[in-house]
Amino acid sequence: MKARVATSVALALAVAFGTAGCGFIAPQATTKHYDASDGVSGSVGSVDVRNAIIVTNAKNGTVGNLVVTLVNTDSKSHRVAISAGSQNSSAAHVTLEPGQVKQLGQNPENGGPSNVLIPEFTTKPGALYSVYFQYGDETGTKLQVPVLDGQLPEYSSLVPPTILPAAQ
Repeated sequence: MKARVATSVALALAVAFGTAGCGFIAPQATTKHYDASDGVSGSVGSVDVRNAIIVTNAKNGTVGNLVVTLVNTDSKSHRVAISAGSQNSSAAHVTLEPGQVKQLGQNPENGGPSNVLIPEFTTKPGALYSVYFQYGDETGTKLQVPVLDGQLPEYSSLVPPTILPAAQ
């Protein structure tokens, strides 16, 4: 009788481990980070850079519109410098309050403070373009940002003007 119970328990354990065993050795896809959209992501200290893309006009694009979401996960403000092309180029600055989520590039026509427009942009859609993010004494991060055009409906409203308005 004891042998039959022991055999039944051993068989039940073998079936349980056999049917769930792949969870022990197979990598879990939910634990791997990936960019769920066309953009790329990274982080600088307490600032997360999410879904960065550059949108330009495919035919005669001379301006690039950096579309990105910045997230400050810190309890203090940070002034983020964004340099397109190289970290030595002139930088646009964006101030993030504690816990703030700021979307840049959503309205390229007005050229306001929530835009980072790249003048003299000649990179064609389909290529990658270097964009450098940094603040304070934190080590910055350089992302290879994909360049897209407005042919897809979701990007058509993000195409910048072909010529930037004169600075006032």
